[in-house]
Amino acid sequence: MGKTLTRMDLSEAVFREVGLSRNESAELVESVLEHMSDALVEDEQVKISSFGTFSVRQKAARVGRNPKTGEEVPIHPRRVLTFRPSHLMKERVAAGNRR
Repeated sequence: MGKTLTRMDLSEAVFREVGLSRNESAELVESVLEHMSDALVEDEQVKISSFGTFSVRQKAARVGRNPKTGEEVPIHPRRVLTFRPSHLMKERVAAGNRR
């Protein structure tokens, strides 16, 4: 597995490419991430063209099994975050595999 892209990396990229100050760049990245998070909490989709779509899905209750003991355990209903990459993103990632 390779490097991990962090908030700091994103704000540094904004600083270098857009020309905002480092503080303004960090605030911009935080603001974008906060808007995305707020939308997801409110059950809205976040669709970023040429990248993908984030959405929240409701999972039903079910019975799971402890793999060590085999004991049945109830799994409560919950909301989970999902991401569907765009076709362009899928193609870019696939092209990266052919190096």
